Amino acid sequence: MIFNTRIFYIAAINSGLVALFFCFSAFTPVRDTVPSLSTFRFKTIIIDAGHGGKDPGARGSYSVEKNVTLAIAKKLKAAIDSQITSVNTIMTRTDDTFIELNHRSAIANQNHGNLFISIHCNSSPEGNAAIAHKRKGVLLLVYGFHRLKEQEEAVRENSSIFIEKNYKQNYESYDESDPSNLIILNAYIQKYRKQSILFGDLLNTEFEDTNGRESAGVKEQGVLVLAHSAMPAVLIETGFINNPEEEDYLNSNDGQNEIVQSIIRAINNYRKAIGAI
Repeated sequence: MIFNTRIFYIAAINSGLVALFFCFSAFTPVRDTVPSLSTFRFKTIIIDAGHGGKDPGARGSYSVEKNVTLAIAKKLKAAIDSQITSVNTIMTRTDDTFIELNHRSAIANQNHGNLFISIHCNSSPEGNAAIAHKRKGVLLLVYGFHRLKEQEEAVRENSSIFIEKNYKQNYESYDESDPSNLIILNAYIQKYRKQSILFGDLLNTEFEDTNGRESAGVKEQGVLVLAHSAMPAVLIETGFINNPEEEDYLNSNDGQNEIVQSIIRAINNYRKAIGAI
């Protein structure tokens, strides 16, 4: 999900986005006013189906995350194509293929996406059935600095890099304590953080208020695919796949369609909020 760090670094400098702010962590973020961009043309949405191929992701009693995320992603693409016809959609994978994390971001950036939506399923810690049966609901993640103790989801999502053949070479330069990466992160903050949080809030409203689902809200965490997607980006943990009730919901047509329509409404509200045409 990560493209070449040096390319992003150069782009950040050329865009004049370098500054000194770098002190925020994994918490429910402060909502700042997002200015309307009256001439902004909203053309492309990138849809990322989490995991795939040799990376199954989280497991339920009869299903795996990679299949659920692909099914939802395909339904989301079809819904956007039919309901928001002015917007182009690009999927990072369309079948059960393992896509390296750095390639996911590269796909998004090469296609000049205006919004990156990564679809995932959450999971309670293994070996504790009582907890697994209780935890439910959605979680929206945007990229940010983080406290280690709050990194359950980020650690799990980032673990996909260890399946990659050349993960050490692909990610050896990524270190949040490195000054150059602080500059990269700050570029993201200045240009994309507010809009990512805005879209996350709109998603949360649809999931929680419209559909009545439980939600952990919008959180900032160190999820790598979001860090290197040069556009507003949100990772949606659509539900707990190892909760039997949630697993049935996530695998059902009704559940998947409800998730998709929540995202569609949030996209439309987001486009209005930023003044997109």
